[in-house]
Amino acid sequence: MKKSAPRILVARIWHESNGFNPQPTSAADFQISEGDELLTAAATSGSTLAGIIQQLSKEQVDILPSLSVVAPPSGLVDHAFFLKVKERLISDAIALKPDAIALELHGAMGTTLVEDAEGDLLAGLRAAVGEKVPIGVGLDLHAHVTDAMLAAVDICIACKENPHSDVIECGEKVAAYLLAMLNGSLRPVTAMAKIPMILPGAAETATGPLREIHDQARVATKECPAIWDVSLFNVFRYADDEDIGQAAVVLTNDAGSKGELVAETLARAFWEKRARFADDLLSIDEALDTVAAANSHRPFVLADMGDRVLAGAPGDSTAILEASLRRRDGLRGAIPITDPHAVDIAFEAGVGNIVSCAVGGRITPGFGSLPITGKVIHLSSGDFTLAGPFQGGEPSSMGRTAVVEIDNRLLIVLTAKAAFSHDPAVFTSQGIELASRDFFVVKSGYHFKLNFGAAATPLLVRTPGVGYYTKGSLCYRKARFWPEHDTVAPAVNVRIFDRAAS
Repeated sequence: MKKSAPRILVARIWHESNGFNPQPTSAADFQISEGDELLTAAATSGSTLAGIIQQLSKEQVDILPSLSVVAPPSGLVDHAFFLKVKERLISDAIALKPDAIALELHGAMGTTLVEDAEGDLLAGLRAAVGEKVPIGVGLDLHAHVTDAMLAAVDICIACKENPHSDVIECGEKVAAYLLAMLNGSLRPVTAMAKIPMILPGAAETATGPLREIHDQARVATKECPAIWDVSLFNVFRYADDEDIGQAAVVLTNDAGSKGELVAETLARAFWEKRARFADDLLSIDEALDTVAAANSHRPFVLADMGDRVLAGAPGDSTAILEASLRRRDGLRGAIPITDPHAVDIAFEAGVGNIVSCAVGGRITPGFGSLPITGKVIHLSSGDFTLAGPFQGGEPSSMGRTAVVEIDNRLLIVLTAKAAFSHDPAVFTSQGIELASRDFFVVKSGYHFKLNFGAAATPLLVRTPGVGYYTKGSLCYRKARFWPEHDTVAPAVNVRIFDRAAS
């Protein structure tokens, strides 16, 4: 008798939650799709879910779509909405009775009531489907990976690059490893080692100490065939949770002791190299001076590091705008600012009319609004499609959006929602061509380099806000880690997860 095709449930629940952003993330902030719409939209996007679907599509597999729920990083997720999403995923799993489950999660989602949202989600899912259904998850490498997550799943791996150029590959691995479990060629045993520290800087994987540690991980994988994956989690710095730390997670084929040794070695490498994890950022004036002096390298892209929406900040800083207005060198810039109130004023005025209002500074603690006068030159719904490659093809929304021109040179992109501003489509969707500006401001520290590519010159700028860590700048209630807290030669905590043996 011919064996029936495996039935694999797929879903995505993706959010990175900044516990220092005072504004909760509501249902209205998420892009939600389900069923065939999920398969169509995600299959060609620059996401881990796309990699899962593409890999499964190559095999004789029956793909069972559940739902996709995605929002830009922001404040803690409304708990009632999280419960609805959790209940929907679990009800689909119970009703469809899949042979395995493949998920894209971020790994640093928290709700207004639960700190480890993914751990809670996965524990509930495991309880619903029982112990025998394989569950695989692909995470962001900035996940706060927890015992609860690893205890509930069989496969837990992350992308390896920052900026995240390999998210599709991560999804492909999740799917392939689940199929290997189903055909009996993989018996997963996972080792995790953690050390209580965060990375104050140097978070890109192509250079510096992170490159060296990833090279160590690649060597270990090559030398030991029983090691199927090594994921290095550079924990999200804005989650005020217990057990924060750099994590090395090693997936083996029934070789937990080998995974344990590699995981511990890699975790210790973070501590040994800790003094080198530092950024070299420009001040706002230094960045603008660079733009003014280097005409041949324009346009520039200025990363507003303190107000990074891609780190969960609100995106409402006016610091770079204020500095730009003080200058008399005629620099032409485009600057996004989250401010639904100012958007309402611009819409009421209409295109072609002058508005005088205060913008920004209404959400982030300690910020203030900045009075401006300018002409409304563009109004839209704010819906657009990310150009990629990171998240390319994904639908996104800034909410109602107004472009206000100041002094015939500065374009303020006022958005009702915090936007995925790492992507040039944020600007081009509003009629702002890259060649028309000397500089663009993005609320991103890394991924903008991938998506703007050779079209612009990147500059990292030191700015205020809850999207960039400096010692003493944020008030941690639960998390204890270096360099925020005094830590001398901390012990490496190594744990083994062997679900088949339990």
